[in-house]
Amino acid sequence: MNHLATCKKLSLAIAIQLALLSQVSAADKVSTANSPAGKDGSVQANDAYIEKMQIIGQSQGLSKQTGSATLIDELALEQFKFDDINRVLYSVPGVNIREEDGYGLRPNIGFRGTTPERSKKINIMEDGVLIGPAPYSAASAYYFPVTSKMTAIEVFKGPSGIKYGPNTVAGSLNMVTRAVPQSSEGLVDISGGSHGFAKAHAHYGDTIGDVGFLLEGVHMRADGFKVLDGGGDTGFEKNDIMTKLRYDLAGNSFNQTFELKLAYADENSNETYLGLSDADFAANPNRRYAASQLDHMQWSHSQVQFNHFISGDNIDVITRVYRNDFDRAWNKINGFKKFDDSYVSLQKILANPDEDDNTRTFYSILTGAQDSIIEPQQIILGNNDRTYYSQGIQSDINLQLELFGLKHQLATGVRFHQDQIERNHTLNTYLMRQGNLVSDGEGTKVSTTDREKTDALSVYLQDTISINALDLTLGVRGEFIDAHYQNREAGQALVYLNKSTRIWLPSFSAFYTLSDNAGLLFGVHEGFLPTSPQQHPSIDVESSINYELGGRYNDGDFNLEVIGFFNDISNLKEGCQFSSCGSDNNTEFNGGEVDVFGVELTSGYSITLTDDLSLPLSLSYTYTQSEFKTSFYSDFDMWGDVTAGDELPYLAKDQLAINIGLVSNQWDVNMIVRYIGEMKEASGEDVVLSGSSTDALTVVDMSASYNFDQYGLIYLKADNLLDSQKIVSRRPYGARPSKAQQFQIGYQYRF
Repeated sequence: MNHLATCKKLSLAIAIQLALLSQVSAADKVSTANSPAGKDGSVQANDAYIEKMQIIGQSQGLSKQTGSATLIDELALEQFKFDDINRVLYSVPGVNIREEDGYGLRPNIGFRGTTPERSKKINIMEDGVLIGPAPYSAASAYYFPVTSKMTAIEVFKGPSGIKYGPNTVAGSLNMVTRAVPQSSEGLVDISGGSHGFAKAHAHYGDTIGDVGFLLEGVHMRADGFKVLDGGGDTGFEKNDIMTKLRYDLAGNSFNQTFELKLAYADENSNETYLGLSDADFAANPNRRYAASQLDHMQWSHSQVQFNHFISGDNIDVITRVYRNDFDRAWNKINGFKKFDDSYVSLQKILANPDEDDNTRTFYSILTGAQDSIIEPQQIILGNNDRTYYSQGIQSDINLQLELFGLKHQLATGVRFHQDQIERNHTLNTYLMRQGNLVSDGEGTKVSTTDREKTDALSVYLQDTISINALDLTLGVRGEFIDAHYQNREAGQALVYLNKSTRIWLPSFSAFYTLSDNAGLLFGVHEGFLPTSPQQHPSIDVESSINYELGGRYNDGDFNLEVIGFFNDISNLKEGCQFSSCGSDNNTEFNGGEVDVFGVELTSGYSITLTDDLSLPLSLSYTYTQSEFKTSFYSDFDMWGDVTAGDELPYLAKDQLAINIGLVSNQWDVNMIVRYIGEMKEASGEDVVLSGSSTDALTVVDMSASYNFDQYGLIYLKADNLLDSQKIVSRRPYGARPSKAQQFQIGYQYRF
């Protein structure tokens, strides 16, 4: 798309938003100008604004949310003080995760059976804004926000997800950062633990008159729980700094809030895609081969977001303008050199190191037990250097009104979004010499140089109509996407690819209130996943019709939610990348019709033991089944020769989490036990991991704290208390372990 067309789209988006705001602004113009911004009005404006930054919001008693929705609030996050988003989400029904590094640095999250690979099939948002590096152009989330600074985590699936896109097959994850406080408050949190883990987290904010501010910073580091052959650091170091400035303007008819958010984060991690053979895993799951000694990820992320919120008795409008920049370079082992400059599959070598003499030699070189001698035994390291940006403007309006004697809750919004990825990948060749990687002196070669860019205009409209005990919700989402691809390799003929996608996605849901404590829900909506700009138009978008049916009960002490879901996928789409296939071709594949169905159950009950002692209990269980409806052969490494009835990879049938606590006014002890069933690593036959499965895994995490009132709080925690480690994945290169046992002690002081 040329710049003129882009400007036209941006102008249209701004014009729509100005039209939406014009009635509200005009109504409040005189009253705001002629009345001072009182403190009470400012507080009310700020309260309403904070509530709108959450999608689900706080709910007292029975929730009438149409669609499955889970809110993990600040109190729940503080129970275990998890710094890993995976450990937070394991207690949410319908979430499927593939572990990778043990610390949650680059999570793989899916909902309701969608492929968890790099969380690319769900919408990841921070404060209601898409936070992935390039959500349309390159959906793989190689950047993920620091969990420690979040005050709420929201997971929602089903028809309610029609408001958030572009991915509507599975659902969305929204993370809420700390709000600017209404009075002076702050926190210092310092902790340390095994494997060299250390964390320093602090925030302070205040509101003076109608102006508020917040400063927050997080530093985390660890030496890593893996042991590198020959010695070396296998850990990470992360930093995150955020500031917010807020101004509240109170009027007679409308209150307004203006907020500016600035954030910067970076990471250095000595992480690798290289795993182990099964035999080596059995001997020591935390071993790392010498060939991974130079593997290193480095990235930086910056964010600017401006929010404007205006609210009245029956209407509110929030407009967000945002820009995210992300730069990363991942230097990692790719494989062994071939004479044609491609490389031998490390996955195949580690699947069966004793297959033949060549395989045994390659394996010995990986471990550093043997030196490289001939050219095909040289090791190729690739530096995947990428630059991303994501920017846009969006407005969301909520309006309550009565029409024809019926109550309506209208929600509508528009977003213009742009994102881009530039790849500048290079290769270097190394020799193994006495357990160390030594450059062969040939210098750096360029492997991939290209650009993918997307311009997208999105709109949605949702109306909830209340008819006595029945709430009916009708919705529709429109995605209008223009995608562009360009190779930029020197000396090669330029290749351009331009394509457009236009689609409307309807939804319908209902909630019937049986009593003050119970209700039934039903929903159906159309799911959609776009293809990346690089993919040929012959690769179809993913599409599905998704159904859910269930019920809720909540009497204040006991709550129960049971939801059955069925995703009728008419065209499954998957992609091949380093984290899954160990290749750099970024190719997408179609898999035809697939059914995914299951049941999600969550329940909680708090037993009062004494006036000062309670026993909170909660349970989350997910059963999921899947099957391909047709037989086919695919070059995709996770499928191969698929027969109708085969299951999807990396999808456990059974997942269970049980949380037990003992809580008093000054101290608490909490334990969570989670079980994840085994998962197939490939669906069909004739691929390297055909017939392989991950291990079923049971993990126990514990935490305890004691509050010394004005002197602060001390906490202890243990991740993987029983020190149980299993194979959680063999992708892309060999067996990889779950997190090793880690103990931690910390001190918090609030002021």
